[in-house]
Amino acid sequence: LLRIAGVLQRHGAKVVFDSHEDVPKQIMDKPWIPTPFRIPLSRMYSLYEWWRTKPLEAVVSVTPKICNRFRAFHSNVVMVANFPSKTEFKSVDFSVKRPGYFCYIGGLFETRGIREMVQAMDGVEATLHVAGLFANSELEAEVRQMPGWNKVVYYGQVNRDKIQEILSISTVGLVTLHPTPSYQEAYPIKLFEYMASGCAILSSDFSEYRSLLAGVNAARFVNPLEVSEIRSSLCYFLDHPEETLAMGHEAQKGFYSKYNWETEASKLTELYHRLLAS
Repeated sequence: LLRIAGVLQRHGAKVVFDSHEDVPKQIMDKPWIPTPFRIPLSRMYSLYEWWRTKPLEAVVSVTPKICNRFRAFHSNVVMVANFPSKTEFKSVDFSVKRPGYFCYIGGLFETRGIREMVQAMDGVEATLHVAGLFANSELEAEVRQMPGWNKVVYYGQVNRDKIQEILSISTVGLVTLHPTPSYQEAYPIKLFEYMASGCAILSSDFSEYRSLLAGVNAARFVNPLEVSEIRSSLCYFLDHPEETLAMGHEAQKGFYSKYNWETEASKLTELYHRLLAS
């Protein structure tokens, strides 16, 4: 879409670039791009993005780090976090949540930590409810052979209603992404879906995530590459059911008071009004 931005401006439009990802860093994570090509391609895209974006009226992005990258060359950058809407979620009945019911919702990729999650379940007297598709058949076959797989309830790809059902009975949601350049500064949607559904969070120990959740006692942080740390935290949740439920309550309150689309939408509306008035 950046290719047509200049054309739109020449026809009198005020153009806003909405950048939901840090594409230069994402290029560095792509396994299908041969390693020797990733750095030059990332740099080429950065230059292209700078050239195309600098003349535009505004840039909107979703995390502080991505916004700061654009602010290095653009004066009108607005952060609008991509939080889910309150309307997507039903009220939480904490009485149906079951201790030892953990969940992961999302793509089952190596870099999203599915291997470590399943390994960590070995020796934990709990159940991991998993919904999503494996990245490839080789990874699926490998994970299914792990001892921890017998603690997994695997649903495959499911619809929104089934996701809500899984979240409604779960006490903890896992978001143990690997420390890739793009994941370390992204805000994963599943994190906020867990919060909205009253789940405590087991999260990768990234500085961005700690800053994001500061002041909300809803999460434990682990090195996502250390199976023993993940297992230890899962056991902690299992051994402290009342504290875990309390963290779920805090997570839900945090979502409805701060981490929702309704709190962010006004920033976008204000930007549009300002551009139209200028």
